[in-house]
Amino acid sequence: MDRRVPLLEEVNVTPDLKLKLPAFAENVAVVRYALGGIADVVSIEEQLLADIKLAITEACTNVVLHAYEDGEEGMLEVDAVIEDGVLTVVIRDTGSGISPRPDSPGLGLGLPLIATLAATLELGSDDVEHTEVRMTFRLDEADEAP
Repeated sequence: MDRRVPLLEEVNVTPDLKLKLPAFAENVAVVRYALGGIADVVSIEEQLLADIKLAITEACTNVVLHAYEDGEEGMLEVDAVIEDGVLTVVIRDTGSGISPRPDSPGLGLGLPLIATLAATLELGSDDVEHTEVRMTFRLDEADEAP
C-alpha cells in the first residue's frame, strides 16, 4: 500500500544548490561537503552547521539504505534554498517510499533525530511521486538569542 502524501507546500524557487547523484554511500559525503560550502558564503554558527550536516547525513543515508531494493540503482537528489534567513533542504529519491521495514539495518532513529535538529520536517512526495524529506533550519537564530 502506498502511503505517500503530497507535501503541504511546494517550493517554486530556483535552488541555490542542486545535486543529483547515484544513491551510493560515498555520495553522502559529497552532499555533506557541498552543503558545508554554504557556510563559506553565508555566516552559519558552527554548532548549527554541525546539526545541519548531521540531519542531511541521516536523510541521505536513509535514501542509500532504504529507498531502493537490493541491486536496484537509483538517484539521490538534493535541493537547498536560502531565503529570509531560512535554509530549506529537500532530499528526494524515486524509490519505494517511506514505510517501516522489518529487515531494516538501522535502529529507526534517523527521522526522529532529524526532527530534533531541524526547525521543521515534512515527509511526503512531489508531483511525480518522488519521496521527499524536506527540512528547514533557521540561520538567524543566533542573532535572535538574548
